[in-house]
Amino acid sequence: MKQYELLEKTVDDLDLSNIKVTQFKVLPVDFQTVKGFIKKWHYLGNAPLNISLVFGLYYKQNLIGAMIYGSLSMLNSYKKYGDSQDSIIELKRLCCIDKTKKNTESYFISRTLKFIKNYTKYKTVVSYSDPFYNHFGTIYKASNFLHKGFTAKSKVIKWKNKFYHDKALRCKDSHNKLKPFTYEIKQALQLGQATYIHKPPKHIYCYEIKRKNDDISRSKSIQYNQMSLV
Repeated sequence: MKQYELLEKTVDDLDLSNIKVTQFKVLPVDFQTVKGFIKKWHYLGNAPLNISLVFGLYYKQNLIGAMIYGSLSMLNSYKKYGDSQDSIIELKRLCCIDKTKKNTESYFISRTLKFIKNYTKYKTVVSYSDPFYNHFGTIYKASNFLHKGFTAKSKVIKWKNKFYHDKALRCKDSHNKLKPFTYEIKQALQLGQATYIHKPPKHIYCYEIKRKNDDISRSKSIQYNQMSLV
């Protein structure tokens, strides 16, 4: 059993609402380090596809926040934000435990943006806030992201009190065959056990990475450190 799994049992009891955010540490980690945390604390409860960067927010030995960046989900959507796919990265997941100061998430974002500036070649960070889940971009505004408009309207599938993107109907395995879950949800739709729900457009927020004379000479190849919580 990983040490994180042992700590997870006590993290619910942490009350850090009076702890200054400067006492927290932000570290690059691997996905497995935050997988359980994302499932528990993020409103979607799952991991995104196309993961590029993963960060953990720590107080002493406790993981209290997680953030995942990755490439844009939609093919060719980068053209809205930059001149190449490789210059754009999306902030896909962000969550922290409940009992922290209000500026915890914006502090977390600011530290990761500094990392991206110093150690990668990305020029633009894109993120979306979803009104369907009562998210309107307050954290991004506090982090100096600019509002860039809205996405198109979309729809999700509600099944067993959970919401699934309609891409779930097209999920394939490594052999290019539809996954068993895809057949299950298709059957649920046919039987009326699952229904489509139309969602409002998402807010689009962007943050431009500013470097002196666009100098990226400091950028280095990223090597994730294996976390040892002792």
